[in-house]
Amino acid sequence: MDRASGFDGWLFDMDGTLLTSIPSVERVWGAWAERNGIEVESFLKRIHGVQAIEVVRRENLPGLDPEVEVAHIVRAEMEDMDGTEAIPGAAAFLSSLPPERWAIVTSAHRRLAMARLQAVGLPLPKVLICAEDVPRSKPAPDGFLLGAQRLGVDPARCVVFEDSPAGVCAGEAAGASVIVVSATHRDPWPGDHPVIRDYHDPRLKPGGKILSPG
Repeated sequence: MDRASGFDGWLFDMDGTLLTSIPSVERVWGAWAERNGIEVESFLKRIHGVQAIEVVRRENLPGLDPEVEVAHIVRAEMEDMDGTEAIPGAAAFLSSLPPERWAIVTSAHRRLAMARLQAVGLPLPKVLICAEDVPRSKPAPDGFLLGAQRLGVDPARCVVFEDSPAGVCAGEAAGASVIVVSATHRDPWPGDHPVIRDYHDPRLKPGGKILSPG
């Protein structure tokens, strides 16, 4: 980033970036993995940032209809919001941005995304890109490209806020700048992108101006 960077558009992932739903996600998906004979710990490490339908398909389980499985999983996640909460400072930072210039780009289904945003009291965006809106899951750039298009801005003039490797790759592929939110990370982020713990980071200024460190 430049010493003081301004952008034309702000594109936010949701889970792990604006809010954390990890307790719910791990309960629901962990139970699904157990029912289907999948080793839970390694499975949970590879599901974040990816559309549910893609997660199920990747397991290549015989006799299962991925769309039916996803419908059950989404319903279970909507019924289990315990432990879901906003990332510190997210609400205030979003509210400081021009409402027509920021979007949420999530791999979650729309009704689940809306339920989680409302549960934690985050402002709803004018542009919300969900799993139903794009043919390819992250790490493909489709969601971020569509988000920029609906905002009417060049993806190269956007900044993507992400927490997962799949999402970071999607932001890079879209040609956007990327900032990593590490609030839910157990280990240091290994890449070269700027990292913030949460939205109280002093480099983030109201209105979306971002100061580089140093």
